Amino acid sequence: MSDRIILSLTGVCKHYRMGAARIDVLRGIDYQVRAGEWVSLTGASGSGKTTFLHILGLLERPDAGTVVACGQDYAGLRRGAAADFRRRKLGFVFQNYCLLPELTALENIMLPGMLAGTPRRELEKEARALAERVGLADRLAHRSSELSGGEQQRAAIARALVNRPEILLADEPTGNLDSRTGEEILRLFRDIRAERPECAIIMITHNAGIAALADRMDTLADGMIRTAGEEESL
Repeated sequence: MSDRIILSLTGVCKHYRMGAARIDVLRGIDYQVRAGEWVSLTGASGSGKTTFLHILGLLERPDAGTVVACGQDYAGLRRGAAADFRRRKLGFVFQNYCLLPELTALENIMLPGMLAGTPRRELEKEARALAERVGLADRLAHRSSELSGGEQQRAAIARALVNRPEILLADEPTGNLDSRTGEEILRLFRDIRAERPECAIIMITHNAGIAALADRMDTLADGMIRTAGEEESL
């Protein structure tokens, strides 16, 4: 793990309106992640974990505060530049896989590279290598409806990695899987960080056992983030 700070948040706030009521989800979060660090984030349902991840992934904007990732201040990114940054620097693994049903597994894996303009031959070589790595080499011609839940999540992980991101964002990556398949997915995450030591992983999970596998286990509650050590000292 590097000492280089790859992600830094300062005073990040986010609120929503429900009628006349204002719901403060994030309340001035200061947060840092180093290159190559694996961080797990736990918290009760509705605590704002997914909102937090969406802000990191440029899917939502904070109401206040700054986010700097890979040396880029998010405030300076307009929509097109934000999409380009997201494709080049960030990888996403969603609980519901989010594969496109009309595409094959190979095409789904290749999709971020296609959007980024990676040459087809280079992209397909990388996608096939990743598919081999995640155990999907013999399923690449199948559409997502023909894949099991575990196979769909493997395809989603390969898709997230195809552009060689510097930050991998994972939202409950084992949440829809049985325990055995979930353990296989977690082994993949451990292998990823061994093979790509500069790639930071930020993973949301409700499972304390899974969270404990990370280098750092943080908790989001009352709109703030605390590490396990900070919680014990309170």
